[in-house]
Amino acid sequence: MHDSKQESGTGFNAFDLGPSIQRGIAAAGFTEPRPIQDQAIPAALEGRDILGLAQTGTGKTAAFALPVLERLLSRRGGHDPRVLIVAPTRELATQIGEEIRSLARFTRIKVATVFGGVSINAQTTELRNRPEIVVACPGRLLDLLGRNALRLDSVESLVLDEADHMFDMGFLPDIRRIVAALPEKRQNLLFSATMPKEIRRLADRLLENPHVVELNHTQQLETIEHALYPVDETRKYDMLEHVLSGDDFRSAIVFTRTKHRAKRLAQKLDKSGHRAVALQGNMSQNARVRAMDGFRKREYDVLVATDIAARGIDVDQVTHVVNYDMPNTSDAYTHRIGRTGRSERDGKAYTFVTTEDGQMVREVERRIGSAIPRRKVEGMDIPVRQSGRPSRSPSRSSRPHRRRAS
Repeated sequence: MHDSKQESGTGFNAFDLGPSIQRGIAAAGFTEPRPIQDQAIPAALEGRDILGLAQTGTGKTAAFALPVLERLLSRRGGHDPRVLIVAPTRELATQIGEEIRSLARFTRIKVATVFGGVSINAQTTELRNRPEIVVACPGRLLDLLGRNALRLDSVESLVLDEADHMFDMGFLPDIRRIVAALPEKRQNLLFSATMPKEIRRLADRLLENPHVVELNHTQQLETIEHALYPVDETRKYDMLEHVLSGDDFRSAIVFTRTKHRAKRLAQKLDKSGHRAVALQGNMSQNARVRAMDGFRKREYDVLVATDIAARGIDVDQVTHVVNYDMPNTSDAYTHRIGRTGRSERDGKAYTFVTTEDGQMVREVERRIGSAIPRRKVEGMDIPVRQSGRPSRSPSRSSRPHRRRAS
């Protein structure tokens, strides 16, 4: 929910959306548009293709949902879906579907969400209700197309969300097959946090004269307090216990490098009295659903996850992200820490670094444009090489600062 006051501007009224959609916006608690909405909605309402460079948690779902809802209301269509939204994970697809249903609650627009790992029959039945919007994961969407349970001949708007994550997960061939099944004339909206060359090629083929919306990554992270904890590999668990015992801790996502490590760490935390659960690739879809729902409902305080398993997690009120293991890329760092500091709330991002992590620390600091403060915990810290720029040696009493965009 956006906290700005309506008096500070014309709010969503400036977009001249229909009254039923305006009622949905108000009921959802939205007052002032967020930057990505301000920049994307007018062009999308004109029917232009959109290239949005933004992470989850920036308000991009409403940025594409509101224009497509307005389009559906302004022009009648047939019985087949007119909007297709493709997302890489079940969690993200579910969140998108829920937000669109919320915004469309005062309309008769129907939304179906389809993904793998659960019975296809219930989803086939839902599609017989003739939804105007389908939110789908690639694999299940292709299964439904292969069974002739879904037709895409009437799709007017295609949204690809978290395109870089779809590439990471090997979905680009599936995306090409899906695009080939769509009408040639349509509006395309592609959102991605980063632009690896494969996604750039996809965007070039898919988008015609797109309106580009690019959010400043450093601005997105300004509500997050960063710190590095130098630590010996053998003391990482003790360091994690130290962080979780802090007075400011409420809820955390802890990232590990491997799925086996995530499972073992969650079990160890659970035995130590924490309400912890793992989210990793070896789990069944039902187990993943139970873990995410339990974390969202605060039945668990700690979610231990791998990068791939955590794709699309969008949970408000996560106070801490802990990189138990240093991420493999600077992009992964910004993806991970973006799981806290959501919707302009403050958050903390703590990274445990060993002597092996010096190079990646320097890459991350170049990526975010500033040195990350080091915090020491007596008896656990080790010397970690600072970044190339000169910096003051931190004292034990030094506190991490909150980085502000320049």
